[in-house]
Amino acid sequence: MELKSGYSDNGPAWIGQGEYSKTGKMLYFNGMALRRLQRRQNFETHANPETGDYYWVSGVKKDQSDRHWAGSGVIMIDRAVVSEYLSYVGSAQLSKTEYKVVTFAENTAIKTKANVMENRKIANQASHATSEPAPNAASSSREGCR
Repeated sequence: MELKSGYSDNGPAWIGQGEYSKTGKMLYFNGMALRRLQRRQNFETHANPETGDYYWVSGVKKDQSDRHWAGSGVIMIDRAVVSEYLSYVGSAQLSKTEYKVVTFAENTAIKTKANVMENRKIANQASHATSEPAPNAASSSREGCR
């Protein structure tokens, strides 16, 4: 994953384990909730609804070209996935100039927060739909008489 907002293809990049919501519309990753974009903007595939930041999200590559093709810079990799990543790419160790091992944030709190925000949004939409005034029967009958 690579941050696209505010950077010219050299934003921070991460490799780690993410988890999609039941609907597949939200990705929980490194303590963030990212909404999948229906219409992709440039190379952005997800957006953070809280910050407005855009991200490029992709799977890891066996040839270790894990940044966007135009991207550059060190990739932060979650300590919890290093051995699985090395096994997948067939390497014995990470390049110290290309990767930095870090510990990612848990996703539990952001999943709860995102669910509350989404449920509030759905409830607001439902209340707006039911609170609209019903058409006036007298005015509609007059319309029919004209």
